[in-house]
Amino acid sequence: MSAPHAQLLADLRPAAFAIAYRMLGSVAEAEDVVQEALLRVHRALEEGQRIDSPRAYAATVATRLAIDHLRSARVRRETYVGEWLPEPIVTDPRSDPARQAEMADSLSLAFLVLLESLSPEQRAVLLLRDVFDYGYEEIAAIVGTSQANARQLAARARRHVDERRPRFEASRGQRDELARRFFAAAQEGDVGALEALLAQDVVLHGDGGGKVPALARSLHGRDRVARTLMAWARQGFKLAGATFRQVEVNGQPGALLLDGDGGLISVMALDIADGQIQGVRSIVNPDKLRHVGPVGDMRALLKRGRHST
Repeated sequence: MSAPHAQLLADLRPAAFAIAYRMLGSVAEAEDVVQEALLRVHRALEEGQRIDSPRAYAATVATRLAIDHLRSARVRRETYVGEWLPEPIVTDPRSDPARQAEMADSLSLAFLVLLESLSPEQRAVLLLRDVFDYGYEEIAAIVGTSQANARQLAARARRHVDERRPRFEASRGQRDELARRFFAAAQEGDVGALEALLAQDVVLHGDGGGKVPALARSLHGRDRVARTLMAWARQGFKLAGATFRQVEVNGQPGALLLDGDGGLISVMALDIADGQIQGVRSIVNPDKLRHVGPVGDMRALLKRGRHST
């Protein structure tokens, strides 16, 4: 591969991944789509095809591959054990803060879950238009439809999403301070301080995928969520020597829960709005954590904890 072609493909990768990940909610699946999309760009260039816009070409291939993948993935997601949550990514708030803030809402786990209720075509059109600012002429060509139909798909998707779109704290400083107090209260076992941070109708989500113990369904309400979180904290911190490492997860405040050996047990993300925590998402399915770091053995930790009591 020539150096200019290699550099072009490297430059195209972030934008292609941004589309594929939001479409699929899976890092591994998005990487597969991006790899195939860039391979097709490379082949076209090597064959001497004229590509007026490599960015649009890569976006077109990535989007179409993601749509095809979603159609085949629906059956798998319908039979998923427990609640399905996207694979989390740890984001860096220091890189281009203005751009990060602009894209954070569309990257949040809450928003990616909401996209699951759309058809693959609706999801593609909404993302390309409202997140990545493509024109309807480009979108129609990418999705393989007319401009009129692309507009209709976007309008229907937008109506559906706007009714349920999550709200997030506008002030990064207040948001991060609430997250710091939340994880400190959990680690210290201070249920009163924890409850004070939760909204009355807070929702707790968990994803174990049938691989490790997790919530069978989401929990609602301050009291139930606080008690469940404290039970998790007591079990983790007393038996496994676990610690929280506060990070940004999908553009929102969150933390990594690490065992005593530094193995990753859970990734947690918080939805914060109106000065309160509105939602907590905990991903413990080890298959969804491997791209973040070395994964701890939760079953072994739980077994060890039972034997020590």
